[in-house]
Amino acid sequence: MAFPVTRLRRLRRTAELRNLVCETRLTPDAFVYPMFVCPGEGVRKAVGSMPGVFNLSVDEAVKEAREVHSLGVPSVILFGLPDKKDEVATGAWAEDGIVQQAARAMKREVPGLLLMGDVCLCEYMSHGHCGIVKSAPQSLGAAVAAPPAVKTDYEIVNDASLELLARTSVSLANAGIDIIAPSDMMDGRVGAIRRALDDAGLINTPILSYAAKFASGYYGPFREAADSAPQFGDRRSYQMDGANIHEAMREIEADIEEGADMIMVKPAMPYLDVIAAARERFELPLAAYQVSGEFAMIEAAAQNGWIERDRVMMESLLSIRRAGASIILTYYAKDAAKLLG
Repeated sequence: MAFPVTRLRRLRRTAELRNLVCETRLTPDAFVYPMFVCPGEGVRKAVGSMPGVFNLSVDEAVKEAREVHSLGVPSVILFGLPDKKDEVATGAWAEDGIVQQAARAMKREVPGLLLMGDVCLCEYMSHGHCGIVKSAPQSLGAAVAAPPAVKTDYEIVNDASLELLARTSVSLANAGIDIIAPSDMMDGRVGAIRRALDDAGLINTPILSYAAKFASGYYGPFREAADSAPQFGDRRSYQMDGANIHEAMREIEADIEEGADMIMVKPAMPYLDVIAAARERFELPLAAYQVSGEFAMIEAAAQNGWIERDRVMMESLLSIRRAGASIILTYYAKDAAKLLG
């Protein structure tokens, strides 16, 4: 029936009515809190572009994990800052790697917390790329024109990188990581990781694939936090073109066929249409990452008094949930959990 019989505002009149008919709800158990772990003891180094986010030594990370769990947030995802980097990402898969150390400590001290391990090589590679770099042959003139520190002709080698990603995944799972989350965007990585986990007897370790990860300008603050900026070039030859939603569906489908148990879209808010399309098409649990740039923009605008921080924070998370993500990786996990009570 049309107006005046139908008055849609009737159900908006009070907070109680609005809550009763609310279609999309946020709860702390949908959140995953990202954490950056670094060497040392008693280290709590602020990330300048991400207010309230820190690089944490293992002991401080355990304290943070305990607080996260107490707020009803069920999971954290761990990123590592190694003390040394090389061209084969040794710190990613070493038994005493920084994430492996943190995982063991958290499992002892906060056993009920689900631990996700980001599986990528960029933080551990001396060149900052997510796979093995091979220099392409150059003419003498080209070599003279481009100093070695500014490579202009190189390739991120896909298949050789898979072995390192698989080795890292097994190492993390053996250290206590509950969920393996590959974010490198190499072709075939999910299948390689699944085979390696199964061969190691880790058949019950699930994979949350960063299945549609876009080459985005929203990652800038993360690169400060994780010290992972590439030393030359960019990541557009392996991360996705933001123009392509159909290709995103192909990427997700390929990862599912290779054995992914959960899928992720990253970033979140600029790609809500991709989240919605993935939710419509695929039945696996769907995650989205509210990335560092999204967080930093809200914080900067709030500090300037241009927006209401808490209101915009919650609205942004609600939009991601409404688009179809049942799991949200967010630096706001603690603050949002406190507001949700």
